[in-house]
Amino acid sequence: MAENFELPAGSGKGKSVVILGAGIAGLVAAYELDRAGYDVTVLEARDRVGGRVWTVRGGDKIVQTGRTDQHATFDQGLYFNAGAARIPSTHRVILGYARKFGVKLESFVNDNRGAGWDFGGHVRPERRMVYDLHGRVSELLAKAIDQKALDQAMPKGELEAFRQFLQFYGFLDDKGAYAQASFASGFASEPGGYAHAPTQLPALTLKELLPNRAIGFPYFFQSINDMQPTMLQPVGGMDAIARAIHAQVKPRVTLNSPVTAIRRIGERVRIEHGPGNRTTEADFAIVTLPANLLERIPNDFSAPKKAALKGINYLPSVKVAFEAPRFWETDNDLFGGLAWTDRLNENVIYPSDGFMSPKGVLVAAYVAGWTNQDNPQRFAALSDAERFRVSKESIEALHPGKSQLLSKGVTVGWGLVPYSEGVGALWNEGPGGARGQQYAELLKPEGPIYFAGEHLSYVGLWQEGAALSAHEAIKLLQARVADQGETRNDRIVRTAG
Repeated sequence: MAENFELPAGSGKGKSVVILGAGIAGLVAAYELDRAGYDVTVLEARDRVGGRVWTVRGGDKIVQTGRTDQHATFDQGLYFNAGAARIPSTHRVILGYARKFGVKLESFVNDNRGAGWDFGGHVRPERRMVYDLHGRVSELLAKAIDQKALDQAMPKGELEAFRQFLQFYGFLDDKGAYAQASFASGFASEPGGYAHAPTQLPALTLKELLPNRAIGFPYFFQSINDMQPTMLQPVGGMDAIARAIHAQVKPRVTLNSPVTAIRRIGERVRIEHGPGNRTTEADFAIVTLPANLLERIPNDFSAPKKAALKGINYLPSVKVAFEAPRFWETDNDLFGGLAWTDRLNENVIYPSDGFMSPKGVLVAAYVAGWTNQDNPQRFAALSDAERFRVSKESIEALHPGKSQLLSKGVTVGWGLVPYSEGVGALWNEGPGGARGQQYAELLKPEGPIYFAGEHLSYVGLWQEGAALSAHEAIKLLQARVADQGETRNDRIVRTAG
């Protein structure tokens, strides 16, 4: 946990370290090295910290390469998490920093059984899709057991117990059929007072439940380890943790200073950065820049390192957000959660903050290849106006008559965001999660230069991975400083002898 990670006090011995990038990895490295006695300088190309942890508020400017700048005009107190969207409760390191610096957290509703699934031209509540699928799969297994098709698969006693479990789990009737939708799937008419008994829905068929391949991921989504409840978010915007760490090292951070070259001077480093062709020299450097950008910056890296930086694919995720009165709450009783669709916008996120407030920011598109791996590229290629159109059409399908209430739209395509050009690295992992020689090479220091970032962790695309990689980099750096100290002491002893 973050509060348990600490380099030995004074172990930096005044050694200087220049850190490239003030995202989560850079800020964590700066904080930990600074309190261990290192002389730290952080260079950040943007006019803000946080990197891909970016919260857009009213008055902020959105710059995308090759497109007209956008200016967010959200009402006071409203915000849009354009990058990182949520934090799993198992991400102990980043949550440890939130705890350490007093960042208030609240629940992020990552799953809402009442939210709509829009697939194959039909919109149905998630609960109906999920629990009717439970019923249909249970029905098929029960039939297989009754027809003795599974006699060789399980011992008789276990098979009988499993058959009984399916009856309960799938809400099957006495004949093993899912003849009518369970109450878990919702109601045709809701239960009420006095004589108003609920009525059941007709059970959906497997064809209705599985209209196309796009629907597979939403069924699986909440089973992903990093997507299981409880999920969290900082109160007031995802950038709160980055800002809290930045507050600890603010005098060390220089904004608006993009790196133009990374050079070695013997056992030290020289960083060239702008504006004004400035240079910063230090004993060590920690580079947290994305590999796709680092590859293009002139450097003195070895041939293997330069080769390893090539060809890493970065996900060009796209989001679209609108301000709107909270019709999803007043009309549909939706308090947080996600809606899913086979349209290009893929995913809708209802806000998990400010319940029952007059307005909120609705994320009407979060395109990351959830339902089709080609969607990020396709959606990113659309003009801003086309992204808004697709997103509004999706909201209209989910909430008929309400798309006209969407206003103040903004869109962020991460492939066009300067100094990011993608939301995170995509590794083609082999058996057992192995990433091969390219990944192994990127972990190695280049003399006094060390590397960190979400791409150098097995918790990629998350703040947790960035923080963990920073810990690994500074442990390597500290080991080198300690080794240099021991070597120097040995020389002094030998000379005195």
